[in-house]
Amino acid sequence: MHHHWSDITFIHWRYPAARVQALVPDGLTVETFDGTAWVGLTPFLMEGVRPPGLPALPWLSRFPETNLRTYVRDERGRGGIWFFSLDAGLLPAAVGGRTGYRLPYFWSDMSVEAGDGNLRYRCRRRLPGPGGARCDADVERGEALAESERDELAHFLTARYRLFTLVAGRPASAQVEHPDWPLHHARLITLEQDLVQAACLPAPEGRAVVHASPGVPVRVGMWAW
Repeated sequence: MHHHWSDITFIHWRYPAARVQALVPDGLTVETFDGTAWVGLTPFLMEGVRPPGLPALPWLSRFPETNLRTYVRDERGRGGIWFFSLDAGLLPAAVGGRTGYRLPYFWSDMSVEAGDGNLRYRCRRRLPGPGGARCDADVERGEALAESERDELAHFLTARYRLFTLVAGRPASAQVEHPDWPLHHARLITLEQDLVQAACLPAPEGRAVVHASPGVPVRVGMWAW
């Protein structure tokens, strides 16, 4: 599938690796940076969704999404993303993500507003239940990171080119292709969320590490072992 991930914010917190590993399937090991695992909320606008060789349909190709994720390696040493949940603001997208990509998608009431350097995300989960989990975030997107500011942590949290899921009870992966993220400084103005807790993780503690980006074009391959 081809997408464009637009107006994205990466919000990350440290977590004990053992606590996160308990929610990851056998065959995948949580990656750590600076001694801890990392859990991220990534709200954004999905645009231009289409299969190869077909045009994007206006009523199906543009919708908000919010992902809750961590970072893992498989038994072959390949790194990538493990999703705890993915909320989509379009019912066919949520159904297609569950059935076609076997990812834990939810249908949610969502919106993304961008203007004057500010980003406003709203998400309230509908189906499958129990509903009501939410992620409401207001973010100030600042200047682009200088090359010297693109440190190892920023790379670890954002430069991810593989997705993992379970297919027939076994870990499977799909490659993701996109240019380097044009990362910006970002500041959380407000955040009210319980998507993290809904995934059976404790509420995040401490200051979040936040990056934002105008977005990149993305191509996601099919699952393979």
